[in-house]
Amino acid sequence: MKGARQKKIVELIRKYDIDTQEELAERLKEAGFRVTQATVSRDIRSLSITKMTGADGRTRYAILNDKEEIPGFRYSSVMHDAVHSVDSAQNLVVIRTSPGMAMAAAAALDDLRWPEVLGSIAGDDTIMCAVRTEEEAVLIKERVEAMIR
Repeated sequence: MKGARQKKIVELIRKYDIDTQEELAERLKEAGFRVTQATVSRDIRSLSITKMTGADGRTRYAILNDKEEIPGFRYSSVMHDAVHSVDSAQNLVVIRTSPGMAMAAAAALDDLRWPEVLGSIAGDDTIMCAVRTEEEAVLIKERVEAMIR
């Protein structure tokens, strides 16, 4: 039963954006498995499932073996750890990082492949990111802020 349940957990996480253990437990119940939150928690640890921040700034569960398949996953933690503040001015987004981290955060931003981002330039602790419009600058600012929360 455990093997079938864990196989279903992997299938559900790959198929849906699941944010919480409660949501995962509910989907398992809908699939015919009787589970508790504690069981789901143990399965998550056993399967090396982690939470990750997607390109949209929302967190969800991901299978560790799937990291390379998720656009931007490799660098989303860099953004979270390195970025201190984000602001926008007209069609520019200014991202402040820890000293020496701007290049890594700019690489992370590039890896996210957001179509609104035309390009970015990194110094030691500041990234200047160019987008087409003021509205897109606000959108990118909000996405980065969601990632660093």
